[in-house]
Amino acid sequence: MVMGQGLTRLILAIALLVACPLASSATDVPIVLIANPNVPIDSLTRETIRAIFAMRQRTLPDGQAVHVFVLPDESRVHARFAKEYLGVYPHQLRLSWDRVVFSGTGQAPNHVDSQAEMVERVATTPGGIGYIEQGYLDDRVRLLPLQ
Repeated sequence: MVMGQGLTRLILAIALLVACPLASSATDVPIVLIANPNVPIDSLTRETIRAIFAMRQRTLPDGQAVHVFVLPDESRVHARFAKEYLGVYPHQLRLSWDRVVFSGTGQAPNHVDSQAEMVERVATTPGGIGYIEQGYLDDRVRLLPLQ
């Protein structure tokens, strides 16, 4: 019986050692802001990004209409983007979207189901802007760094 418990503890310890590096490596992949290739802006300030993704700003600084794309609320990439770029939790972002929709002053962002779809939709929508993990970045979209 004691040997069985020892073996169980050893297996659990090995499982933790194996799982921990995988969990931490997933958060090491940078999240990047992307834009349609025709968006003529080289970078955006954090304040502008917050206003755009809160749906309070409907145009880019050059006057072009902006079309915001977001991943599902429960997506870990969405949660990281909200926290790292916008400084809010996903539920706070959802509340701001609901506020503009229900007040009649704006609309909710466009939802996509995956990062691959995010790239596709941003690439094919004039004024499109979104976010992905850097590994999904390809030449169909532009990287949009923070100022």
